[in-house]
Amino acid sequence: MLPARGGLGGLLLPAVGALSPDVEVLAVQYPGRQDRRQEGCAQDVETLVAESLAALSHLDQDRPLALFGHSMGAVVAYETARRLGTPPAILFASGRRAPSRTRDESMHLQPDEVLAADLRTLGGTDSELLDDPDILRMVLPAVRADYRAIETYRHTAGPPLACPIRVLTGASDTRVTPEEAEAWQHHTTADCAVDTFPGGHFFLREVQDEITTLVRRELGALARA
Repeated sequence: MLPARGGLGGLLLPAVGALSPDVEVLAVQYPGRQDRRQEGCAQDVETLVAESLAALSHLDQDRPLALFGHSMGAVVAYETARRLGTPPAILFASGRRAPSRTRDESMHLQPDEVLAADLRTLGGTDSELLDDPDILRMVLPAVRADYRAIETYRHTAGPPLACPIRVLTGASDTRVTPEEAEAWQHHTTADCAVDTFPGGHFFLREVQDEITTLVRRELGALARA
């Protein structure tokens, strides 16, 4: 397998060891979180895309690049891919409907208790943490910023990508219907395939080994092509 780089969020950090040494994994850390918690949160997708492009500009251009994003990260990865001078080898779009499929959402305008309830519904955050008022007060600004960024995002018309797109989705994810997942095919002139896994919006937590195997297999196939 040729070396490749991939941008993965915190959900797939355990994949770093599993993909090494063939794949150099670079994890994206949004402002306002963990080691960047002193920075102001991004309020729109464009800001996150600009940061991603700036980070990628320092990489060697002679190595294939794969982008992986989950939920809002899938949109950030897609918009980053649209702006790269050289298209990535592949885009993995996980847990997110196609950019051209919109819903009327305004969760970022709701009171804290409603926002926290939605987090519980998604199941991506331990309920014990959400029950702690101090922790909740600390994390909600970043969560609200994420909701604002993705809910105000609107896709703009432009040429489709020239790279393959591999779509990953949870069978019981209420945020992505099968039709919305299939619609990713309209955003590339290359192949587009959808893989559905058991679980809801954060299905990655339950099938990390399967996802790692899928990523390794796809990158290996591209390297042999």
